[in-house]
Amino acid sequence: MNVLEDKLTAFARLLQIMDELRAQCPWDKKQTMATLRHLTIEETHELSEAILADDLPEIKKELGDLLLHIVFYAKIGDERQAFDIGDIINTLCEKLIKRHPHIYGDVKVNNEEDVKQNWEQIKLQEGRKSVLDGVPASLPALLKAYRIQEKVRGVGFDWEEKWQVWEKVKEEMQEFEQEYNHQKLEQINPEKAELEFGDLLFALINYARFIDINPETALEKTNQKFTRRFKYLEEQAQKIGKKLSDMTLAEMDVFWEEAKTLERNKP
Repeated sequence: MNVLEDKLTAFARLLQIMDELRAQCPWDKKQTMATLRHLTIEETHELSEAILADDLPEIKKELGDLLLHIVFYAKIGDERQAFDIGDIINTLCEKLIKRHPHIYGDVKVNNEEDVKQNWEQIKLQEGRKSVLDGVPASLPALLKAYRIQEKVRGVGFDWEEKWQVWEKVKEEMQEFEQEYNHQKLEQINPEKAELEFGDLLFALINYARFIDINPETALEKTNQKFTRRFKYLEEQAQKIGKKLSDMTLAEMDVFWEEAKTLERNKP
């Protein structure tokens, strides 16, 4: 048996198990697409964490969990006579072929930007009224901003040089500072300050994209770094028998700096 046959056999085994679980397990029998939805979101986040940690065994496990969900949705779709796993796979294959005319057709491309532009143009030809129709409304705001910017870049609506984007960041910072003057708090218009702060974040996300930094990944790594350092601070405070609420900021900062030093000195 060759490698492809091994993979097909494994997939067939999964489909068979799914059929058995759906027919025999009380929990699996009860599930609907709606009840699975929040679990799928949770599994996606767990996969994301494993990827950030570059934990390959955990990535394999979480990919399996996500694959189970896909097969589960396909089984429910089959029961409702809407679609089955074969329909899902064939639809995907057809889409991939159609959106890669430089592989399966005679279109010529010079780089990945050409590929992205072709991708967006093809989607518009498929009936979408806007390139932004493909950005889910439920995405978290930071990730949504990043995807919006990627989408419009695909049709040529973008800055030409990264220094132009940085100038925009500085412009938005100035506008926010003008709207939010911390020395004149009583004069601040909260709604205008909020809008200007949103513009500043949008510009920063745009700059991150321009220099090939994923802002969602960057922020999550900072979240994890802060969490590690704060937990170290809590542990050290506990060792000396103190509560954080009873410590001065200067006392806490000593342990914070220790945590930073320990991280820098890690091999």
